[in-house]
Amino acid sequence: MSGYFSLTGRRALVTGANTGIGQAIAVGLAQAGAEVVCAGRRSCDETEALIAAAGGKASSVLVDFTDPMAGQSLFDGQGYDILINNAGIIRRANAVDFAEEDWDAVMDVNLKALFFTTQAFARDLFARQVAGRVVNIASLLSFQGGIRVPSYTASKHGVAGLTKLLANEWAAKGINVNAVAPGYIETNNTEALRADADRNKAILERIPAGRWGKAEDIAGAAVYLCTPAAAYVHGAILNVDGGWLAR
Repeated sequence: MSGYFSLTGRRALVTGANTGIGQAIAVGLAQAGAEVVCAGRRSCDETEALIAAAGGKASSVLVDFTDPMAGQSLFDGQGYDILINNAGIIRRANAVDFAEEDWDAVMDVNLKALFFTTQAFARDLFARQVAGRVVNIASLLSFQGGIRVPSYTASKHGVAGLTKLLANEWAAKGINVNAVAPGYIETNNTEALRADADRNKAILERIPAGRWGKAEDIAGAAVYLCTPAAAYVHGAILNVDGGWLAR
């Protein structure tokens, strides 16, 4: 069965790979045998070093996805067959006070950039007549409302919808499009929640597993969706949440 979970000979682009979930996914893909290119608006040197230490092959490229069209030129002649759309931001405020600039900033990175980057990836695959995998990073807030994160919630609902739409259009053309929906994970995005004693306690009480997730928990699911073992998985949103949505 080892071949079902091997990515040897594959080439992956991971967005937002400089830290957190993106970094863990990049390392996981490399450990499974893929050559990984780490994309981020900040240096991915640390991620490259972790991959090298694990015996993998990696490089990086600086891309600022606050420009939603920044990913359009990433794929020509590069030979990618895996795309991990992890880059994302979050802004917090009560809905009644939420600013237009915060709405636009989050939607541009989390949804518009994701779509147009994936579009460019698919065009390249079609031109080369090769198969590929797309894994989007969704969220529990692809299914729930949350509080004080209106643009993030809207964007992640959009990620879930786009995942299904693209799967419908591209499954028969050799591209698997799926998503991973992380639960409450120890990352920079959740630092404010973990620092709030009351919110932290309430969150932990709701999680059947009794702990915050780690970035590596998401990496395993993302790697699986890129392997031959997931060849017949299309349009799925895999919840990795410690049981949160089952509660």
